[in-house]
Amino acid sequence: MKIGMITDSLGNLSFDEMLHASAELGLETLEFACGNWSSAPHIDLTAMLESAATRAEFVAKVRDHGLTIAALNCSGNPLHPGPQGKKHRQVTEDTIRLASLMGIDRVVMMSGLPGGPGDANPNWIITDWPPECADIQRYQWDDCIIPYWRDLVRFSNNLGIGKLCLELHGHQAVYNVQTLFRLRDAVGETVGANYDPSHPMWMGADPIAAVRKLGSAIYYVHAKDTRVEPVPAGIDGVLDARPPNHYAERAWNYITLGYGHGETWWRQFCTALKQAGYDDVLSIEHEDMMLSPMEGMRKSVALLRNVAINLA
Repeated sequence: MKIGMITDSLGNLSFDEMLHASAELGLETLEFACGNWSSAPHIDLTAMLESAATRAEFVAKVRDHGLTIAALNCSGNPLHPGPQGKKHRQVTEDTIRLASLMGIDRVVMMSGLPGGPGDANPNWIITDWPPECADIQRYQWDDCIIPYWRDLVRFSNNLGIGKLCLELHGHQAVYNVQTLFRLRDAVGETVGANYDPSHPMWMGADPIAAVRKLGSAIYYVHAKDTRVEPVPAGIDGVLDARPPNHYAERAWNYITLGYGHGETWWRQFCTALKQAGYDDVLSIEHEDMMLSPMEGMRKSVALLRNVAINLA
């Protein structure tokens, strides 16, 4: 498996500084976010689309540091019922166009989430009660989600992009294995998983069991850890809307690899991935509010490198 990083993890650094740091960390490959919920700190989507010379210079700089490009990322909500949805749809399509121009075969993103009929904002339905929940979900899936994704799959395939890697994330239509397969069954195998174990961890699922169920539907992996905090979670449960900088009070937190689940767990996770047929990128995503980005990255790389050595 290759150890990589979504470069937002070092978003405080310039492009050149980030490349230098990535080489120093011993990374092999990078994932570049192109917009939407990312500020796209290391890539200018418009400039890259407009100029072959700009694209060539970008790729050359990455290669000069002994690195490759694993994927482009455009995580956002293209199904938002308001003006944001239109903007996110445009960035999504432009990112897929750029991947095609650069010969990159996969784009990492999220499914998006519509509202209900007449809603101004997305509506995440995760219970079957009250009774209108079922009607809202039927509208979301039949009228919004499946039609949009059928069109996006067709658009991507026409540009030679065969893998759209969906992160199973809260407040998204696709947030677990069951909803991924629901969409995949409706629109085809262009849709697969960007499996990030940190999200099912706080939702109460077992990522190792999920990997075995997903099998060949895993197209990409984010390496990120979560720690469920026993006292707050014991009092309030794991549904927690407090902001991440309130980490001392939250029921769960994104954390540097190894600080939520130890090396033994990560070795089991990587073994499950290999057994499922995935022997590709582990893209570190640092979102730990308690450690600096570089310190978090160093510790995460060290853990994955040790796991990889023991799996070799």
